[in-house]
Amino acid sequence: MTSARPPQRDENPAGIHLPLEPLPGHTSRGRLERVLRRGEFAVTTELNPPDSADPEDVYNRAKIFDGWVDAINAVDASGANCHMSSVGICALLTRMGYAPIMQIACRDKNRIAIQGDVLGGAAMGVANMLCLTGDGVQAGDQPGAKPVFDLDCMSLLETVRVMRDNGKFLSGRKLTTPPQVFLGAAINPFAPPYDFRPHRLGKKIAAGAQFVQSQYCFDVPMFRTYMQRVRDLGYTEKVFILCGVGPLASAKTAKWIRSNVPGIHIPDAVIKRLEGAEDQKKEGKQLCIDIINEVKEIPGVSGVHVMAYRQEEYVAEIVDESGVLKGRRPWIREVRADDALVAERLGRLLHDDITETQVDMVKSAH
Repeated sequence: MTSARPPQRDENPAGIHLPLEPLPGHTSRGRLERVLRRGEFAVTTELNPPDSADPEDVYNRAKIFDGWVDAINAVDASGANCHMSSVGICALLTRMGYAPIMQIACRDKNRIAIQGDVLGGAAMGVANMLCLTGDGVQAGDQPGAKPVFDLDCMSLLETVRVMRDNGKFLSGRKLTTPPQVFLGAAINPFAPPYDFRPHRLGKKIAAGAQFVQSQYCFDVPMFRTYMQRVRDLGYTEKVFILCGVGPLASAKTAKWIRSNVPGIHIPDAVIKRLEGAEDQKKEGKQLCIDIINEVKEIPGVSGVHVMAYRQEEYVAEIVDESGVLKGRRPWIREVRADDALVAERLGRLLHDDITETQVDMVKSAH
C-alpha cells in the first residue's frame, strides 16, 4: 500500500479544493495573499474565457499555466463582450484546486446581484476578487445592451470590504458568515492625467484595495516615474503592485492596439523594434521578457500580471526565461485518483444519452 503524497506548499492536506488554514494578518485563506505577504515575487495571468458551456474548455486553458503562476484572473466580460461568466469559471477552477481571481465588473449588475456573487464566489473557495468599473457597452458586440453601473470600482471595493470586515450588506443587514477575500483593483499609470494616477491609487487603497494589477506596461521609464511617486506617497507599504505585461504578436498588432484600445500606451520605439525583427512574434515575446527583467528591479513592484491574449502558450516560456520565480515553483495541479472517474462521468453527461439515474450514478461511484 502506497502512502499518500505529501501536500504541496500552500495546499490543504485534506483536499486541494479546500481553503488553507487562516493566518494572522491575512484576510483570505488563499495562496496569492500568502505568496505576496512572504515577500515572494508573484506571477498572475488571465484565462481567456470560452464562448462555450463545456467545462473542458476552461480546464484546457488553465492547465497550460500549471506550475508557472500563483493565480489566474477569471475575466468578467472584458471589452463588454459576452463569454462564460467569471463566476462560472471560478466555480470550475476552485473545484480543481486552482487559485482564481474573480473579476467583478459593475457594468452588468446592480449592488444586489454583485453582493450575491461575492458571497457565492467566497462559498466556492474564491479567495481573490478584483473590483472593476467595466468597459461601456458601446465597446462590445452588443451595444444595445442596457448598462447598469449601479456601483463603480471605488464603491465596489468599499462594498466588499464592508461585507468582509463588518459582516454586513450595504443595507446594514448582518451576514451569517462574512467572505474571506483578498481585494484587488486595476491601475493605469499610462493614461492621462499622469499626475493624478498615484493619487487615484491612494483612493483605491482607502476604499479597500490590497493588491493592484496594472494595464500593459510597454514604457518602462513612464512606469518607473509612476512608481517613484507612489513610493513617495508611502503607498507601496499599503498595497501590493503587480505590473501588467504581455507579448505583442507583431508591429501591425501593436499599431492596431495603440489606435483602437483606450488606455494602452505603446511607444514608437517598441513598434520600430518589432518592425526590424526577422521573426516579429518571437521578438514580441522577448520584448515582454525584457520588460519583466526591468520592472522586477523597481522598488515596490511585488509581481507581474502576464496578459497573453491568444498567446497563452507563451506564458510558461516568458515566466521561465525571465527568471522572476528564482527557482520557486508555484502550485501545480497533480493527477488525482478520481480524475478518470470524473472525466468519464462528465463525458457521459455531455455527449451520451443518459439512462442511468443520478442516484444510480452516485451508488456506482462508491
